[in-house]
This record gives sequence, structure tokens and C-alpha cells, in this order.
Amino acid sequence: MISGRGRAVLRSESKMKILTFSMVCFASVIRADDFKTNDGKEYKNVTVSRVEPDGIALITSAGISKVYFTELPKEVQERFHYDTAKAAAYSAEQAANYAAYQKQQQGAQQQREEVAAKNKAVSVQQEAANNRIQALQGRYAALQEEENALLLRIGEAKQPGPAYWGGKSNRTLLHYPNPQASQLSLLQSHLKDVRREKNDTKKQLERAQR
Repeated sequence: MISGRGRAVLRSESKMKILTFSMVCFASVIRADDFKTNDGKEYKNVTVSRVEPDGIALITSAGISKVYFTELPKEVQERFHYDTAKAAAYSAEQAANYAAYQKQQQGAQQQREEVAAKNKAVSVQQEAANNRIQALQGRYAALQEEENALLLRIGEAKQPGPAYWGGKSNRTLLHYPNPQASQLSLLQSHLKDVRREKNDTKKQLERAQR
């Protein structure tokens, strides 16, 4: 039977072994190294920042590069415990994740495009509505001016012509015929048309402003 002191010694030795193994693994990962691919490409004085089932990520002077185990010699594959089955499963998982990410990005882009198209359509409709309101306001103002001008001319047409004194005693005030009186009927008809259009324009304007 192992005493309490013995168990403590075993635990201490176990911790030291784990710590030593961790330090060795850590050192194997962070130390600078040289690699040469099967096709002759060299990576000198680089650091392995990450080991993945299908390859290793290297920190180079130009940045981070991933080199696949299929590109590396057999001894390097064995050094990093390359397993073809695990690599294939990992690559398939990565491809599936990337495809899902691409699909998500495409969906998000489509949503953004739909929102932009909807906002543009609303903006176009709003601009058209504003333009219509401005056109109706301009027409209403023009009809109001035309009505005022017709009322003024009708008022002038209803006035008697120039006055003069007539009669034997020259004490009777008479009027010459008003030359505008002949246009009174036409002016009144025109006024009626203008007022009708003005009323229609006002109704259209009220509907457009709702």
C-alpha cells in the first residue's frame, strides 16, 4: 500500500512529466525551422504557428502561409503525425464550413440588395409624389391668377363707357358704349372653365398631400 508521502511523490513526478512534455511540444511549435516542399520550394527560418490535420501554418517574413502535408516530404508528415483519414475529414469539414459561410454571405448580400432596391423604389415614388405636388401647386397658383385677371376684366366690361354731356341743355350725363361689353359673355364662360379646373386641381392636390 502506497503511503500519503508516496502518492505525493507520484503526483509530483506526474506533473513534472506533463510539464516537460508540454514544454517539448511548445518548443517544437515555436522554434524556428526550415522546410522544403516536394516541388523544391523552401521556407527558411520560419515558425510553425499552428498544426492542423491537413497541414501546418508557417510564420514567414511575408506573413502566414499554410503548407499542406501532401506538399511535404514523408519525414515531415511523420514528425507532425499526419493522418490521411483525419486530413480528409478535416478538409471536408472545412469545405462544408466555407460553403455554409459563402451561402450565408450571399444571403446577406441578397438581403442588402433587396433592401437597397426597396429603398430606391420608395425614394423614386416619393420624388415623383413631390414633383406631382409641386406641379399641382404651380397649376393651382396659375389658375388663381387667371381667375383674378378674368374677374378684373369682367368688372371692367360691366362698367359703362366713357361719359359725356348730352341733350339740348348739355346737362344730361350720357355714356358711350363700353367696347369691352361685347366680350362679357366670353369672359364669363372662360371664368367658369377656369374655376372648374381650379376646383379639380385643388381636389387632386389634397389627395396627393395625404
